[in-house]
This record gives sequence, structure tokens and C-alpha cells, in this order.
Amino acid sequence: MTPDKQDQQPPKQPGSGIVIGRPFGIPVTISPYWFVIAGVFIVIYANDLAGTLNGSTRYIVAAAFVILLYASVLIHELSHSLVARGYGLPVRRILLYPLGGISEIEREPETPSREFIVSAAGPALSLVLAAIGYGLTKLVPGGTIGWIIVNQLRWANLVVAVFNLLPGLPLDGGRMLRAIVWKVTGRPGTATIVAAWSGRVLAVALLVVPAGYAMAKGRSQDLMSMLWLAFIAGFMWIGAGQSIRATRVRERLPGIQARRLARKAIPIPSTLPLAEAIRRADETNARALVVVDHENTPIAIVNESAVMATPPQRRPWIEAGTLARKLDPSLVLSADLGGMALIDAVRKAPASEYLVVEPTGQVYGVLAASDLDGAFAGV
Repeated sequence: MTPDKQDQQPPKQPGSGIVIGRPFGIPVTISPYWFVIAGVFIVIYANDLAGTLNGSTRYIVAAAFVILLYASVLIHELSHSLVARGYGLPVRRILLYPLGGISEIEREPETPSREFIVSAAGPALSLVLAAIGYGLTKLVPGGTIGWIIVNQLRWANLVVAVFNLLPGLPLDGGRMLRAIVWKVTGRPGTATIVAAWSGRVLAVALLVVPAGYAMAKGRSQDLMSMLWLAFIAGFMWIGAGQSIRATRVRERLPGIQARRLARKAIPIPSTLPLAEAIRRADETNARALVVVDHENTPIAIVNESAVMATPPQRRPWIEAGTLARKLDPSLVLSADLGGMALIDAVRKAPASEYLVVEPTGQVYGVLAASDLDGAFAGV
């Protein structure tokens, strides 16, 4: 399972992990959980080899197989990343985690054909590795430890390739399907929704089809296999859901405008009692308080949470300026900002309120971070 993260907005910062190398300048990080799951895989595979290998040899073979498997996953992800970089798309890193890997590509390809090629690069290389493994099985003496490892690696790469070609997000095949629908409809958002729901259908099928087949044959299902399928199905369902949510966010971006979301504000001196400031705001239907100096220049914004936390009986005795945050230049936004430009400006300077001004410098209002969150949530 090797989805990339290029359709999530806003881009996430790299999380925790252990950097194991930088092939072609791309950081490769291993999830801390990788070591636990890799150990479990080694034990399970070593037990499967108990009938053919004895003693510690089966654990050595199992460990070699797991390491080579993840090396194959890394090569799979490198193919995605290098093709993406060839199209000028920045690659943040490659993350190897218990179920596979992720190529964190920061931007979406500009055309459906590029999307298709970037997505197909991983499965294509996995098929090449499977073919190489098949060729090596003809060269390595049969029944030897080397032959066992090569043969298992061949099948592992074949399974990785075929599974990733399934037409549903977050798999590579899902991104290829998205590229095809995008090409046909000309609407990348619609293409993402189609591919994501296809991924959800596949996730359900992963559980229902094997269970139905076992029941039809009158067989009992292996518990470990069912747990493994449930884990994969859950991963696919969650990944598809993330793609749907990301698409909805992107569709809302054009409507996210500072001018539309800003609250009406009134100017007040810092020494004005809070109770009087609230009375004046209620009188003018304003929902924000901006502290100004003696020249009527904005210098701070009264924090709404601090106002709400102040008991009514204390408000006549508290100066409004004591509950205000000083205005840094980063907290002053143009009323014309919108879309990702607005999101980027807010992300660079996290705060609860921002002063919104006209291009002339005149105060337009106050943008509350809670209102921005509500716009994304569709509230």
C-alpha cells in the first residue's frame, strides 16, 4: 500500500520517525512502529518455515526476507518520488510504515497524464522487481536458502504491484483511476470523489468476499487472515475518507475570503472598562473590539475567549486593554486575501484573532480563527 499525500490540504509537516537515509536527496523515514510490526512479521514467517528450516536459520531467513521486502517498498516509493520530481513536484520525504510506504509529494500533478504516470511508476517498478526475482529463481539452486528468499521476494513484489493497481484510493490504482476520470470529465474534484468511493467499495469487498467464499465452501476463516484483511480494509477506508474530506476542503477554498468572514469591529481605548466596551459593541451589532491609541491607530485586539471567561460582575472594573493581544504585523491581514493565500497567512502566525484591513489601511473588521474553522467545516 503506497499512497502519496499530494491531495491533502493544507500540507502537513513531517512527523516523528527515524531518518535512515537520503537517496537522491529525499529523506527516508521509518515509523517507530515499523520495528514492532517487522518483528511480528519475522516471527510469523519463521514459524511458517519451521517445516523446511531448523534452528536459528529460519529466523535469519525470515529477517532477510522482511528487510528485502521493505527495500522493495522503498524502491517502489522512490520511483514515485523521482518521477514526481522530474515534473517539478517537491517531495518532502518517503515514510516507511508497518503496512508499506508513503511518498509525501507536496503538490498535485498539473495534468491527468502526469498524475497517471507518477501513480503508475510504483507498481510498474514492483512488477519489474517481481520479474527479476522470477529470473533469479532460475539461476539460484532450488531448495536452498537463497532460492527461498528470492522466491518469496518475487511473490511479495507481485502482490504489492497487483494490490496497488486496484482501482481505489488511497492505492496507486486509485490515483490512476482518478487521472482517467479527471481526463474524461475535466474535473479533478469529481475524479477524486469517484476514486475514493471506489476505494471504499474495495475496502468492504476485502472483508465480504473472502468471508462469503469461505461460507459457500463450508470452511472456517483463519483468524489471523481475517484480522490482517480487516487491518488493510480499515486503512483503505480511512485513506479514502481523507481524500474525500480533502476534496471538500479544496472545493470550499474559493469561498474562504477574509472580507466575507471578518466580524464587524469597533475601536476602543485601552482604558475603557470592559463592560462599557461590550455595551458599545452590542449597540452597534459589532462582535469584535480593536484597541486604538490616541491617534486612532489599531494596536491590539481584545481576546474573545478572555472576555467570555471574565465574570459579568467584574467587567466594570477591568480595562478592556488588559485582555488584548498586541498587534504584530503578521496579525494584520488584507481584506482581499482568500483561498490558500489566506490559509498560508494564518498558518504562519497562529492566533485567535486577526485584524482585517482594506488595501488603503482602513480597518475592515476582525477575523476569528474559530470562524475560519467553521467555514472549512461547512458550518
